[in-house]
Amino acid sequence: MSEAQCSGTLPLLRPRECDPSWSSHAQAVAAFRWQVPPRFNMAWAVCGRHAANPATAEKPALIYSHHSGREVTFSFGQLHQGACRLAAALRSRGIVAGDRIAVLLPQRPETALAHLAAYQLGAIAVPLTTLFRHDALHYRLADSGAKALVLEEESLPLLDSVLADLPALQVLLVVRADGAAGTPPPSLHGRQPEDFWSAVESAPDSLTPLPTGADDPALLIYTSGTTGDPKGALHAHRVLLGHLPGFELSHNFSPQPGDCFYSPAEWAWIGGLLDVLMPAWYHGLPVVAWQGQGAFDPEHCYHLLARHGVRNAFIPPTALRMMAQVPQVRERFQLKLRTLMSGGEALGQATLAWATETLGVGVNEIYGQTEVNYVVGNCQPLWPVRPGSMGLSYPGHSVAVVNDAGQPLPPGTMGEVAVQRGEDPVFFLEYWGNLQATEEKYAGDWALTGDLAVQDEEGYLWFKGRKDDVIISAGHRIGPTEIEGVLNRHPAVALSAVIGVPDELRGQIVKGFICLAPAYAPSEALKQELQTFVKDSLARHEYPRAIEFRDKLPLTTTGKIRRVDLRLLEAAHHQEGDG
Repeated sequence: MSEAQCSGTLPLLRPRECDPSWSSHAQAVAAFRWQVPPRFNMAWAVCGRHAANPATAEKPALIYSHHSGREVTFSFGQLHQGACRLAAALRSRGIVAGDRIAVLLPQRPETALAHLAAYQLGAIAVPLTTLFRHDALHYRLADSGAKALVLEEESLPLLDSVLADLPALQVLLVVRADGAAGTPPPSLHGRQPEDFWSAVESAPDSLTPLPTGADDPALLIYTSGTTGDPKGALHAHRVLLGHLPGFELSHNFSPQPGDCFYSPAEWAWIGGLLDVLMPAWYHGLPVVAWQGQGAFDPEHCYHLLARHGVRNAFIPPTALRMMAQVPQVRERFQLKLRTLMSGGEALGQATLAWATETLGVGVNEIYGQTEVNYVVGNCQPLWPVRPGSMGLSYPGHSVAVVNDAGQPLPPGTMGEVAVQRGEDPVFFLEYWGNLQATEEKYAGDWALTGDLAVQDEEGYLWFKGRKDDVIISAGHRIGPTEIEGVLNRHPAVALSAVIGVPDELRGQIVKGFICLAPAYAPSEALKQELQTFVKDSLARHEYPRAIEFRDKLPLTTTGKIRRVDLRLLEAAHHQEGDG
């Protein structure tokens, strides 16, 4: 079978956005200029052009490790060939530009191939975490109108539970656990799933990628809603370019010889996908992928970093705090880390000091959110890290603390962190099918993050909390509305409210306040039943780790939950406990 041919003539930018000769933040900001061409395609930028160059086609791109012990390395040429065939297979099944392709997979080669194929077709990739259960998966597949879905065979029972109500979802490609071709699974609700690799291997042997514009949609990532359903943040191909300054500077002027990246962050989230995988590949650098079982294992993370000589890592604060509990790290593991980036929640001075001492590398914290990501952070060669600070704005991103009218506030005044749109390519296009929410995201030209902070005289930002009800737990941003909706469906629950409460390991955990229906009484067994009910409906990271039964909940005059009162109550209890 001949190799699938994908040619590309789309323009590219300079190999790196940031100049290693810069000596200060001020110089970097003054010198930086965005270069966004009219035509740009992420698949060609991160893989196709490397595969087309004989000097880079055989370079390792993905080093994949499976919990069974299986390890496979894929070159840029191999990934490009697989992505071209997958794109041709999807096109032959009716997928065209603008169609949504959902990807319900962990860190594995097929996840990356699905993204690359979607971008080649001008389709829109919809990454979904395998943590999602029935309600969470159904909502996102239905809201996006996904026409195709790529998933592991172990997710077929979950798909079976939602597929009947998803008439638009017609193309189902199933990945076997061992990554080999096999027989197709049985039909589901009148639709026939197909084996992923069989479809790829039998695909047409040629494909002409769509010459996408930089502003054409490419990626739809759902972020938790605070007062309603989750919202889909729609990104254009140019979003990759917007991530490059933060990526290069948070890794101390990557690319450097020998750089090799790893992150436990799922590629279903913007952090794993656009903070690590895509920008590393843009620079032709290898990425280590690990498909484990269950929760993050700090001991195994050390083994993985040492075995593959990882030089650059993005490890969220909660994972770092877990890694800090492993004894004799320096004696047991031969680490080769050059850079360490962290973000998603506050790191804390103790963890920062531990990483510097034990791992032998300073931590560059970064800040962003799904809609406008990787805009603030640190770069130790250019500016000093101030423990507890979010850092400075990266070149190309204009960040300020503003009031409700979108007017920048003077240093030392608390307000909302906002990012000025201008020509910045990192900005999302819109919330999918939600014009009102898109408009409410902005105050003039400023995108409002919902995070409260103070900016000092030198531009460092200091996080103070959330303006809305979002819960930040182990780096996940969790909206309370979905959880309350599930709890309120349980026959034992008359009314529920959900907030985040402090937790030493995760920063915050989800706590549920429950008013019981008349026939029910509080018990530990009922708490566990409600927790399992949420786990099975939404996701394992969203269930309430703490539950308190109450006779009544604080309400507004119109009957809405006053979560702010519950947060104040919890803060008072927390303070009393500290005292």
